[in-house]
This record gives sequence, structure tokens and C-alpha cells, in this order.
Amino acid sequence: MSTPFRLVQGASGPRQQSPTTCGSACATVARMLVDPPFARWVTAGEGQPVPGAEGTTTAERFAAWERTVHERTNGWRGPGGALSLGWPQALGTPPWGMKHELEHGASRTGTRYRMLSVRAHSQESLRARYRRLLDLVVEGEPAVLYVGNRLLPRHVVLVLPGDRPDTLVVYEPASGTVQPLEQEAFVHRRLSLGGWSVPWILVQPTGHRRVAARATVKSAWALPSLPREASPEMFREAPSISSSP
Repeated sequence: MSTPFRLVQGASGPRQQSPTTCGSACATVARMLVDPPFARWVTAGEGQPVPGAEGTTTAERFAAWERTVHERTNGWRGPGGALSLGWPQALGTPPWGMKHELEHGASRTGTRYRMLSVRAHSQESLRARYRRLLDLVVEGEPAVLYVGNRLLPRHVVLVLPGDRPDTLVVYEPASGTVQPLEQEAFVHRRLSLGGWSVPWILVQPTGHRRVAARATVKSAWALPSLPREASPEMFREAPSISSSP
């Protein structure tokens, strides 16, 4: 069994492959963190090929999946064909598209997400929001943070648990680095993430998971028939369901 894909502070991860796919890169990395066969295909080209992630190198496969994600998150149809609000790809990934992507394969099965604007929050409120992220963000259940300047959100990063309960880190797709998300920098709007400092929007777990298992609820955004590697965590979440595509 290959080593699972992981990101920790100081590590290097994939870099976004175009100027407008920071959100798509975050969604791709989030899926790699919870889907070992998908991660193995993207990083090493091993295992079952993934439609939509074709290529002969890691960068080509990652870039192809970025494009697949970008088309989905910005399209007029959401998972299952439901009508969604389309968004120009030149403007990046909309939060509602990111929410759909996280809930349909880029987080642990059953994880629910909500969108929250934090641009107008007071420092006290931002501090409370950071502390809430410490509770909500766990392995397999990341958050996504939109950052920018005083006027507009301009970049997207993936928020992951740190190596201690009181810390968070972020995958920053422009550089491919994993950096600490410092509470005081978040509270005082002095972040340094891809050159942007102001927190704008969070797409964060709700802390609740859907009861329905993937075996009984098929998502239009799920990967087709990829075998999953059994793990103790999988059986803890769904003791009556064996590993499934």
C-alpha cells in the first residue's frame, strides 16, 4: 500500500497551473487528501486512470483535473443536474461552487459545508471565527478561505489542521507551500497568502455529517468506480458499509 498523500507545515504541494485556478487547485488537493487512489494517480500515474485527469506527468494530470473542477464549480449545473449560478472562469471559483465540490468528493463522506462572509467582521468576531475553525477543521474536513485586499477577494487557500490542537495551516496554491495560519494575522487582517492580506469568505464544515452513505447516494461529481483502500477511519464512520467506489 502506498503512503497516503499528506500536507504538513513546511511541506511542498502541487502549484496551481493557471492564474485563475487557485480555487480549483485547493479543491483538487482536498480530494487528494481523502482519496488515496485519486492521489496516487495524480502524483505517480499509478492505479486506475481517472477520467478528467489525463496526462503523462504529475503537473499535466493536476492541471487537467483543475480544468475539470473549474468547469464544474463555475457551470450552470450543480451535482445531480440541479440548476446553479454560473460564474465566469476568468473570475476564479465562486464560493457556492467550492461548497458543492467539497461536499461531493473533496472531503470525508457526509461532511456538510456553509459559506460565511467575514469581510465586515470586527476583530473580536474574527478571533471567535478563528477559534471556531480550530474546532471544525479536522483531517478530511478542511475549510477554504478567500482572501484579497480591502476592495475585493482575489485568492483562495485551503485551511488544514496543524500539528497541535491550537494551530491551523494553509495550503497556498500559488507557491504550493504549506504555511501557518496565525490567529493574530487573521484577526488584524495582516495575512500574507499569495500576496493578499484580508480575509473575505470562509467555506467551512458545519460540524455535522450526512447520515447517507456514498453507496446509497450517488453524486454526479463522484469519481467513476475508483477502488478505495480500506482504513480504520472508514469503518469508524460507516461500520455497516464496506469500502465502495
